[in-house]
Amino acid sequence: MDPRAGAGEEMPSEGRRRVVIDQLLPAVDGGRFDVKRVLGDVLLVQADVFPDGHDHIGVRLRHRPPGAADWSELPMAEPDDDRWSAELPLTRLGRHEYTVAAWIDHFGTWRHDLVRRVDAGTTTPVDMAIGAALVREAAGRAVGGDRERLAAGADAVDGEPTPERIDAAMEDDLLRLMQAYPDRRFETVWEPALAVTVDPPLARFGAWYELFPRSASPEDGRHGTFRDVIERLPYVADMGFDVLYLPPIHPIGRAFRKGPNNTLDASLDDPGVPWAIGAAEGGHMAVHPQLGTLADFDALVAAAAEHGIAISLDLAFQTSADHPYLDAHREWFKARPDGTIQYAENPPKKYQDAYPFDFETDAWRELWLELLTVTRFWMDHGVRIFRVDNP
Repeated sequence: MDPRAGAGEEMPSEGRRRVVIDQLLPAVDGGRFDVKRVLGDVLLVQADVFPDGHDHIGVRLRHRPPGAADWSELPMAEPDDDRWSAELPLTRLGRHEYTVAAWIDHFGTWRHDLVRRVDAGTTTPVDMAIGAALVREAAGRAVGGDRERLAAGADAVDGEPTPERIDAAMEDDLLRLMQAYPDRRFETVWEPALAVTVDPPLARFGAWYELFPRSASPEDGRHGTFRDVIERLPYVADMGFDVLYLPPIHPIGRAFRKGPNNTLDASLDDPGVPWAIGAAEGGHMAVHPQLGTLADFDALVAAAAEHGIAISLDLAFQTSADHPYLDAHREWFKARPDGTIQYAENPPKKYQDAYPFDFETDAWRELWLELLTVTRFWMDHGVRIFRVDNP
């Protein structure tokens, strides 16, 4: 610690950062949560940025799209006050990061002061030499032909403040090159970066129609199928719906199966509750055999898309007593003192046919990864919208 610092104080890691970024917008809860937008939106990013004196500053919006390793940059518009802004077109789905970087623009400051000196008639060769030195430093940072152009620009500026040298100093091409290769050694960057999650347009608004596939049969007494739902698609589309929501389409457990009106006495003909997921035929990555096959489901997704309709599935993270998970991963469920598994309840209602997962289990990581696998499984079958049950 520097002995000149006060008790308990430490020197800053870099005291030559002279630009302050007071806040970055948009931000949700100070950046704790992502901003939300949809594909095609333009994100207006604003930041209050100012130096510690009267120097000019350079300010850039830094942006990293999903999957990118490197940052891209956009210039931010210089304001009348201290709030800088830039518009970021959102052309890719996913999570985009953004932040702001700012630094002292020594050439911009010199150029501004040169105009005032010329107007006052006080320009000296030293003033021109200072500007030329800044241009030569930029030439050292430049690449390709820009290096030679900047070096030539420095020579054109250096010397007596003749009208030709002053005109050379004020050329737009020189300014553009200097802005392309600024001295950013002591830049300030807003940290941590913020993020915007870009979703499909249906995330903003969609008209949802709920349909139980097993009830889609045109014949009384016959279990409906995915193929029957395909036949219903024109009806749904004609009403203007763009999302078709299907409750769970998985095999239904037989143990503790419920009958009409939640009765405990189900007959052999009662189909059970779709949310009691899992049986000998499979679990969350299987379809009820009476509905058809996965190929039939894929055909439904494709046919719906032809009508401008997206298929939404119920993401119900619970099981029946017959789900394969009960045998393979009993540790994913909460055991009661008598050794039985805790079924779902919403007192005074009891759902004996459905077992919630124990998200506080010691095996939470394996459970979490399995549920991620379930979600990605249905994404691979064309589902991009989920209704989350018991969120």
